[in-house]
This record gives sequence, C-alpha cells and structure tokens, in this order.
Amino acid sequence: MTEQNTAADAPQEPTRESTRESARKSVTVLGLGAMGTALATSLLAAGHRVTVWNRTPHKAAALAQKGARQAQSPTEAIRDSPLVLVCILDYADIGPLLTDDGAGEALRGRAVVNVTNGSPDEARALAEQVTALGADYLDGGVMAVPEIIGKPQAFVLYSGAKDAFEAHRGLLDAFARSVYLGSDPGLAPLNDLALLSGMYGMFGGFLHAAGLVRSAGGNVAEFTRELLVPWLRAMADSQLPAMAEQADAGNYGATGSNLAMQVSHDAIGAVSRAQGVSTELFAPLWELMKRRVADGHGEESIGGVLELVHPRGPRSRPAPV
Repeated sequence: MTEQNTAADAPQEPTRESTRESARKSVTVLGLGAMGTALATSLLAAGHRVTVWNRTPHKAAALAQKGARQAQSPTEAIRDSPLVLVCILDYADIGPLLTDDGAGEALRGRAVVNVTNGSPDEARALAEQVTALGADYLDGGVMAVPEIIGKPQAFVLYSGAKDAFEAHRGLLDAFARSVYLGSDPGLAPLNDLALLSGMYGMFGGFLHAAGLVRSAGGNVAEFTRELLVPWLRAMADSQLPAMAEQADAGNYGATGSNLAMQVSHDAIGAVSRAQGVSTELFAPLWELMKRRVADGHGEESIGGVLELVHPRGPRSRPAPV
C-alpha cells in the first residue's frame, strides 16, 4: 500500500510571519536622551525586541507604549539581550553603569556598543575595561542628528571587536548604515571628530558668507540655495579628493591658484571690514596661508597649510588596522 503524505506531514514552507520572527533580535538600549530614544525607536520599527533603561524612568514611557520592555536597572537590562547599546552623556558615567550592582557579571559573553561621544583614549580605556569583564566592545560614532536616524543618509562609524561587528551588523543597520574602520577602538571617535571638524569649518564659512550677503541687504536663503550650495558641492567634488591625495603624499603642488597668488591681497578681509562683517571666522585660515607663504611655500596649493596644523614626521601616528 502506497503511503500518501498528509498536509500535516508535508514539509512546510516558512511563512512570512515565521521568517520575520526569526529575523527579530534582542537588543538593550541604555540611555534615552534624544539620540538614544531615536535609536530605540528605529530598532522597534524594524521589528526587534528592545529593552530600555534610563536613569530617569519616565523617559522610557513612550517607548514602552511602542512595545519596548522597560528594565528597572542596568543589570536587568543587560541580562535581557546579547547586545547592549550605550548612549549617554559622557564616558565618565559608563564605567559605573556597566559594573555597579552586578552589571559587570551580567556582561560576560555579551557585546557592548558604545555610541557616546568621547576621545580615542577614552574609547581604548573603556574597551579594556569591558573586555576584562568578558564582553566584546565596539565604539561607535553616530554621524547623524536624531531626526535622520533610520533614514538613508544616516551612518555610524564602528571600531573595535570585528567579530562582534559582523555578528550584530544586521541589527545595527536597522538605525543607520554601518561603517567598520578597524580593530583599534579609538578609530571611531577620532574619525567622528574629524568629520565634525569638517562640518564646523563649512558652517564657519557659511556664517561669514551669510554676513557679507546680509550686509548688502541680500536674501541669505536665496543666496545659499541658488549659489552657495552648488558652489560648495562643486568645490568639494573637484578639490577635496585632490587635496586629500596631496595630504597622504606630502606633496602640495598647486593645481590652480597657488598660495602666493591667493594671499597677494586681502580682498575678503578688506571688503568684510568695509561692510561691518567681523573677520574672526576667516582670519585664522588667512593667517596660516600667509605664514606658509612666508616659510617659502608660495608655489604650493592651499593643501600645504596642513603642514602647519600637523607636520609630517615622528609625531605622525598611523592608525592601527
């Protein structure tokens, strides 16, 4: 007699719900300021099981209504998930948070991802502390404001334990594109601060430009939209890559106007003063440019100013890979 498979015996195709359930992972978020809340919200929206803790518990209420589990202590929150995401004000508070009241023992076998702003040395010291407790450590630099977490333009820099990064990358990608920089935990905060430096330089240039336009009764919004943004985009695309190659090589041959020509007259400063616009934002760069020319490097591009900011040589410290 031939046996026939019944519907109950036949191999079952995974349903959409079962596939989604298997993709869900548990994650703990310690710290619910604006950024921590945005990270937790994005993780919930992606379908992950999220446990949250904050020193002031009322900040967790809105997330609990969205499905997060609110822990009563850091230790309880840490025990809930294999991945612990830390987002608080500064590094000084992280050590006690991860060690007090049994939290250190609970960390064993877990991964800590710290996206608190800090320095490379602070990241390395915390990595040693976390590793000594039997956990993996990743430092992270969030290159986004809370409003764009979960959107395509957001990305996070990571450095530290590569195995932990690979194991949890799918979950980390839920709130921002993940960029791994290397095993040295200090690389993420260093590159974070480097990117912020570039941003603030751009903001400084904008503010000076806005002052000039406004001093003549111009419309700053129109100027920015129609002229400044296209100009800066063109300069960034055409000039920055070449200057970056010069910085790596230490060779600053001019590709356009050399430094001597650029500092031959102080047109920006003179017009700014005449218009009642302070030169405080522009003057530091101008003085460095003049100094580089005075040192005998007038034929170089503006990229040569880097040698006044960070001279090449023994003090250069290559980042570990």
